[in-house]
Amino acid sequence: MLLGLNGATTMKADLATDIRVAGQAGYDVLEIWAAKLDAFLQEGSLADVVSLLREAGVKSHAINSIERITFRDEAGYEGMRGRCRQLSRMAQVLGCPNIVVVPSDKPAGATKEEVCQETVRVLRDLAGIAAGYGVKLAFEFLGFATCSVNTLADCWEIVQRVDRENVGLVIDTFHFYVGGSRLESIGQVDPQKLLIFHINDAEDLPKAQLTDAHRLLPGEGVIPLKGIIAALKGIGFDGVCSVELFRPEYWEWEPLKLAKEAKRKTEELLR
Repeated sequence: MLLGLNGATTMKADLATDIRVAGQAGYDVLEIWAAKLDAFLQEGSLADVVSLLREAGVKSHAINSIERITFRDEAGYEGMRGRCRQLSRMAQVLGCPNIVVVPSDKPAGATKEEVCQETVRVLRDLAGIAAGYGVKLAFEFLGFATCSVNTLADCWEIVQRVDRENVGLVIDTFHFYVGGSRLESIGQVDPQKLLIFHINDAEDLPKAQLTDAHRLLPGEGVIPLKGIIAALKGIGFDGVCSVELFRPEYWEWEPLKLAKEAKRKTEELLR
């Protein structure tokens, strides 16, 4: 698998730093945190980002993310479509193949079928926008009980129903674990549709109490990472394995130190 660094892991570092440390630590690709890209472009250009990536020897793999894409009001929905168009245009210039998109919380009383229909409708609409720029959408389920799509099985069913060449999915080990997804569900996924594999670990707490802040470096927690990796290898997945951590404690580390340690621990598990 190719190794990726996600900008959330080094949240307090800017985009230029993310690119630099990804290269120095030996990562293959970078998942660009969208807010960091916005901040960079206030004074720099997309051409500058391309130059930094080239100098670092790192490719961009995704822009992360457009959140709460479903169950929006009319104004919110049009704004979100505009953001999709903006990020797709940026991704095209950067040679970045994917944009991560994330579902909203589940409205009170919404049935599973209503969630599915709404999500399929929105993903098809956004896919039409992104396709014009040669970009794919990587749909990421969130394991939290409040999220409208919180298991791999439901996520994969939606991606299949969307049935668009440029729509795939993300498996994040934290959300896989928190939402109670099953290893058997991985066996149902077409590996060509798995655009990003986010790796991380979690503290030993009841799943209902876990938040993003409880994420740990791979191998330091209770998520059955070896089983998940074995299942992914079992379906022939050999794409991008990207470290995504949201732990505030890690944000205080020197970015290169964190990037190197995350890569070391990830490589141990992948072996």
